[in-house]
Amino acid sequence: MNKHDIAQRVLDLVGDRAEAEVRVSGGSASLTRFANSFIHQNVGEEGESVSLKVVVDGRVSTAITNRMDTLDQVVDDVIEAASHQPVDEDWPGLAAPTEAPESLHFDEATAGASPQERASVVSDFVAQGPGMRAAGYCDTSATEVVMANSAGLRMEGRATSATVDGIHQTDTSAGSGHATAYRLADLDGAAVGSLAAHRAQRSSEPYDTKPGDYEVVLSPEAVSTIAVFLAVYGFNAKMKIDGQSFMNIGEQQLDESISIWDDYFDPKTLGLPFDAEGTPKRRVDHVEAGVSRSHAHDRRTAAKMGAESTGHALPGGAGWGAMPTNLFVGGGDQSEQDLIASVDRGLYVSTFNYCRILDPKSQVVTGLTRNGTFMIENGAITGAVTNLRFTQSFVQALGAGNVLGIGNDSRLADSEFGPGMIVAPSMRLAAWHFTGGAEG
Repeated sequence: MNKHDIAQRVLDLVGDRAEAEVRVSGGSASLTRFANSFIHQNVGEEGESVSLKVVVDGRVSTAITNRMDTLDQVVDDVIEAASHQPVDEDWPGLAAPTEAPESLHFDEATAGASPQERASVVSDFVAQGPGMRAAGYCDTSATEVVMANSAGLRMEGRATSATVDGIHQTDTSAGSGHATAYRLADLDGAAVGSLAAHRAQRSSEPYDTKPGDYEVVLSPEAVSTIAVFLAVYGFNAKMKIDGQSFMNIGEQQLDESISIWDDYFDPKTLGLPFDAEGTPKRRVDHVEAGVSRSHAHDRRTAAKMGAESTGHALPGGAGWGAMPTNLFVGGGDQSEQDLIASVDRGLYVSTFNYCRILDPKSQVVTGLTRNGTFMIENGAITGAVTNLRFTQSFVQALGAGNVLGIGNDSRLADSEFGPGMIVAPSMRLAAWHFTGGAEG
C-alpha cells in the first residue's frame, strides 16, 4: 500500500469509534562518516511509520508503529487507551480540510544521492586541512509525509536535506565548519573545510583570558544559538500562556536593527509545507525592527489566545508548544571582517556549546564557547583564547543600543540543537558576560 492507502485504512479501522488524525511518514537517510581524514563508515536506512491520534469524548490518546501488519491491533489498543485518559480540556479539535502549499524543498538528486557523491563533498572538506586531522560527516535524507483526519483533511508533502559538518584538528586546537541545504549539489565541502581549517590554525596554542564583559563578534552559528532560545522560550505561544515568554506584543524590546521572522517559502530553508497538525505553514514576523510582533501558534495555543494556528505544531509537541523551524535573522551590510575591524578589544566566538536556559522570561542562558574563540585587539584577531563559560541574557544582549553591527554573510547556520532551522548573519554586540574558563 502507498501512504495514502495506509492513512485511509487506519481511518477506516477507527470508523465512528473516535475522531482520528493519521500521519504516515517514510523516507531514507544516508550517512558518510569520516575520522582521522579517512571515510570509515557508509550507512543508510529506509523506514515508514504511522502516528495515530484518537479522541473519544474529549479523551486523547496517541500511538506510533512501524509495523504495517498490526494496524488493526494498534487502532484497537489506542482507542482503548483513550477511554482511560482524563478529559483534555484544551483539545482544540481536528484541523479542517485545506489545501497544502507546494513542497518547495525537495530535490530528486539528493533523495537518490550515492555514497560516492557524499564522499566527494567529504574529500573537498578534508583537502583543506593538510597536516591536520579531519573528522565529521556528510548526510542526505528524503522524507515524505501524508496526513489525513476524520474531519476530511488530506495532504502530502516531501522534503530533502543534505549536510556536511566537520572539524579540523591540530595537537592543540580544533576548528569547525558546517553547511546544510535541501540540495546536495549546493554544499561546498571545500568552503566549509577551509573555514574549519582556518579556525583550527588560528586556535593553536590558546591562552587564558580574564572573565568579564567583552565586546563580541559572533559568527552566524553563534547567532543561530541565540535565535533558537528566542524561538523556544520567547516566540513560542505556550511560553506566553505559561508566563515565561519575554515577548510583549507591540513593545520595542530589541534593538531596532533586529528583525526575526519564520518563512517556509524562502528557498534557503528546509522542511515540509505543513505542520504536525496538518496546518499549512505561513510567514510569521516575530520581531520587526526590534518590536515584538507575533507568536508562533499551534492549534492549542491559538484556541487559548483567540488566534489562528501559524502552522508550527511539532510531532508530539503539545507539552512544548509551537516551534518556528524556518527562522531568519535579518542581515546587515557589513562583512564579518568589517565587524572585527571595528572592535578595539573584544572576542570573536565561532560557536556556542552546551547552552542551557536559567531564566526563560529574561532569556538568561549559560553555556560555553567552542571550536575557535579569539582575542580581537585594535581591529584584528591577535590570538586564540581558551574556551570560556558565559551567563548572559540574550534579550539584553540584543537590546536597544547593544547591537553595533550586523554582517552581510547570512547562511543556513547550525546550532547545537540541530541543522537546518535558522538563516543567520554574523553580529557585533556591545557586551557579553563571560564568567570564567570552561573548566571552572
